[in-house]
Amino acid sequence: MKCRSWMLAAISLALAGCGNEEGGEPSASVLRVNIGAEVQDLDPHVTTGVPEHRVLSALFEGLTDIDMASMEPVPGAAESWTISEDGLVYAFKIRENAKWSNGEPLTAGDFVYSWQRMLTPALGAEYATFLYLLKNGEEYNKGQLTDSSQVGVKALDDHTLEVTLAHPASFFLSVHNHQAWYPVHRATIEKFGSAEERGNRWTRAGNHVGNGPFLLEEWRPNEFIRVRKNPNYWDTQQVHLEGIEFYPIQDLQTEERSFRSGKLQWTQEVPLHQVKVYQVEHPELITVHPYLGTYYYRLNVTRPGLNDVRVRRALSLALDREELTRNVLQAGEAPAFHFVPPEIKGYTSTSTVEYDPEKARQLLAEAGYPQGQGFPALEILYNTMESHKTIAETVQRMWKEQLGINVQLLNQDWKVYLDNLNSLNYDVARSGWISDFVDPLNFLETMLSNSGNNRTGWKSEAFDQLIAQSNATASPAERMRFLQQAEALLLEEMPLIPMYFYTRKYLIAPEVKGYVPNPLGYIRWKDIYLEQPQP
Repeated sequence: MKCRSWMLAAISLALAGCGNEEGGEPSASVLRVNIGAEVQDLDPHVTTGVPEHRVLSALFEGLTDIDMASMEPVPGAAESWTISEDGLVYAFKIRENAKWSNGEPLTAGDFVYSWQRMLTPALGAEYATFLYLLKNGEEYNKGQLTDSSQVGVKALDDHTLEVTLAHPASFFLSVHNHQAWYPVHRATIEKFGSAEERGNRWTRAGNHVGNGPFLLEEWRPNEFIRVRKNPNYWDTQQVHLEGIEFYPIQDLQTEERSFRSGKLQWTQEVPLHQVKVYQVEHPELITVHPYLGTYYYRLNVTRPGLNDVRVRRALSLALDREELTRNVLQAGEAPAFHFVPPEIKGYTSTSTVEYDPEKARQLLAEAGYPQGQGFPALEILYNTMESHKTIAETVQRMWKEQLGINVQLLNQDWKVYLDNLNSLNYDVARSGWISDFVDPLNFLETMLSNSGNNRTGWKSEAFDQLIAQSNATASPAERMRFLQQAEALLLEEMPLIPMYFYTRKYLIAPEVKGYVPNPLGYIRWKDIYLEQPQP
């Protein structure tokens, strides 16, 4: 059996001839894609990462979806909607032919149950703050209000969902392709456990019920997740693929070899040292495009040393971001001198960080650690991936050379790494935020004191107030000013260190069609298809 050869000119023909890992011939209409890590779970309300969203967006569908080309909202489970003049009340019309994967009708009541579950304090959903957009959503999630019917979501009938917002949000229609807003099937959840139970067996193959274009067929942890076309999906005739196999390959060398052998048709990443090679020798196989995200290091401000803002600022000042992007990453990434990426229309960061090792040494000395003497043991935590390791080694060297600080490195698998982030069991942790919708708020609200995505121990009433003021004002210009002030405060307090703005780089086989590169990196799986080679 012929497999994809690095040197073959007719590479698409080689791809079509590759077998799968079990020795059989892969289906001509089953896509094989890497997601880079084993998923935490397949419950959309308790997951946070990109690998999870890749799979969940095949299994579920929100009220609206996003067009990959325009990045504008398009109808999803809701076929239409109306908006009140004050921008506070939305009425969504749920499709009459929308169904769950088990054939039961999808109703407005399913969204009411799901959003109330997402906000239930006992669930502890990290993304619960996303639903603070709803009237009384924050109050209910914080336990200040115990009557869930007071949250701004109501089923007027089986096919009409009324949503009342806490404040106008021009981006509201664009958030529903995020897993926090997905509906979940109540009867299935409660059949296998409590609605507030993490690890509930409803997410297992054979139990799982979703409403997306695909349904869960098989899940072998640390091997693959296989989904197949959902015959009960309302738009199933427009779903091109018969199935998708998601692989959790973390090692970039293994991933790249799997692509060349034909096991994978779409990678999550490209090894840093092979980006230029592919761009020169096989540009038809590699795609690099802007990605609306920031790579940064979280600092656990509850740890000795890191609880001093002078130390945190010193660590940031000692990083040469231009060297990092120019000599280490080399795929068009831009140095991040602020937290919010520059591509967001209407927003410009007014405060920046800089590279100033002399000032860094001065601050460290003022904090009681001249030339790094007496500085507590420091460890950088990162999830297993070659690029994260390379970046951590670069940071380790810079902090040693500029500050005299000795730093240890610790890599962990994705799920263990997330557990330690959530429990603040780290000193410094590699992190990244990819925008869920195109608005600076999506970055800044992660650092709210009560946000499940904060994970630094940092709390600031002043920062929280600025975000609240940005939400309350009706003036777009004033809103941006409040957000700029919030970002300035964040960079002054430095609970995180921005490092660079992402590009998305991946290998994709010539027969994979339908994907439109976009700054959110969003893949609308129903639009993807495999073009078969001509005989």
